Amino acid sequence: MGSAMLANRLIDGLYTEAMLLADEVRAYFDDIGRDTRDSLDPMDRVLFSCESLKVTTRLMHVIAWLLTQRAVEVGELSADGAREPSRRLGGAVDSDAETLARLPAEARRFVDASIALYTRVARLESGLDDDLPAASPARQLYSRLQQSF
Repeated sequence: MGSAMLANRLIDGLYTEAMLLADEVRAYFDDIGRDTRDSLDPMDRVLFSCESLKVTTRLMHVIAWLLTQRAVEVGELSADGAREPSRRLGGAVDSDAETLARLPAEARRFVDASIALYTRVARLESGLDDDLPAASPARQLYSRLQQSF
């Protein structure tokens, strides 16, 4: 099995994981966790809502990056195009331990899972940058020609 096939399987596996986690997160924060959230004191309710936004943002950044990698895989986007700043993995706001300690266990589980997934994808992205060959003028011209047609 070639490294390209391995990378494709890795991207597909991460995409599936991200989509499943996003569905679980949505179900929890929108439906299941509503009663839990409503039982919290007002400040903890705000913290709960802020953390749900952080989780959602992390997951959306991960999913967008993985979709970009899939676009490269099928030839809809060049590898150079995928490295443009707008297509990079977006930044994620950290969650502090003190806030997390005040959240229900299930909410903490989703926060931790989103952080772990985001961290893995960030490592993968940085590893792709490490493997970049020096761009030659001929390769740049070839890439521009490919994008034109």
